Amino acid sequence: MSQDYTIVRNEAASRFQTTVDGALCVLDYQLHDGVLTITHTGVPAAVGGRGIAAALTLAAFDTARREGWRVVPACSYAAAWLARHPQYADLAGRR
Repeated sequence: MSQDYTIVRNEAASRFQTTVDGALCVLDYQLHDGVLTITHTGVPAAVGGRGIAAALTLAAFDTARREGWRVVPACSYAAAWLARHPQYADLAGRR
């Protein structure tokens, strides 16, 4: 089931985030020299299984594409997501 989530980039906290049913869901990153390194995705179990982590990861990759950044999927979820979405492989940087 696909659902749209309002995802914002919180630059001060170095994360993409959304709140679903009162639960904060995040994708943490580091940005240095045009390389966005995804370090963690976190979705509380209470709202898991709804595609929230996928939506956060998509937002990060779409932002990277717009900004001309490379992406390093350092967290296992982001790496698995990238493997399932080869249309973003051109953004992949080195770990």
